[in-house]
Amino acid sequence: MPDQHTREVKYLRLHALISTPLLLVLTFAAFRQQPQKAKFTEIDVERINVVEPNGMYRMVISNKPRSIGPIYKGKPFGYPGGTRPGIIFFNDEGTENGGLTFGGERGPDGKYRAGHHMSFDQFDQDQVVVLNYQDENGTRQLGLTFADRAPVNIFDLVQQRDSIMKMPEGPARTEALQKLQAPRDGAPLYAPRVYVGRDRTRASVLRLSDPMGRPRIRMIVDSAGSPSLEFLDDSGRVTTRLPELRR
Repeated sequence: MPDQHTREVKYLRLHALISTPLLLVLTFAAFRQQPQKAKFTEIDVERINVVEPNGMYRMVISNKPRSIGPIYKGKPFGYPGGTRPGIIFFNDEGTENGGLTFGGERGPDGKYRAGHHMSFDQFDQDQVVVLNYQDENGTRQLGLTFADRAPVNIFDLVQQRDSIMKMPEGPARTEALQKLQAPRDGAPLYAPRVYVGRDRTRASVLRLSDPMGRPRIRMIVDSAGSPSLEFLDDSGRVTTRLPELRR
């Protein structure tokens, strides 16, 4: 009997030695295969990264210190983070393509500054649809802008600019910057086409511009409530105005 009892104890020990790790592996695999879902009533967080399965950014929500800088195909460029609290969006290639940022504070002198900005970027470029509010202690401008941008890769453009800025100050650097900012195949790097909003003079404005970004039609209701409609030539001169100006 003692020999049989000993054999049974050895068998149980061997069974436990094999089954316990196997059970742990199966349990871990089950957790790995089933998506985890957590529910919170309230959460305090400084930054949330929404990512694809491969880790690529799709959206970043953050406070100011932990905010992200510009990203092109997963690679930082332009300037570091830490300046723009809000939400930044990314396209399928991991390139920033818009966002929502905001801020506002009152200084020691009692004066305040505030701003809100939501934009959508042209592919491989910068913002072309912009909803903006800027307020300098009551002198405010708010409106919606639609713009055109030349089909120039923003990453290459910034790399060229950074290289030029390393040059010593002088005519050569000035000329290189002017060349960098010049139109491409007749298209300016940036051309606002439509603006609708309220300007710093408290006038409501609708402004339509040509492909070079030059205003050609202005519809205005000024701060006193007086309306006007102006047509401009490509030099900015008013050619027709309704109602006509009294002389």
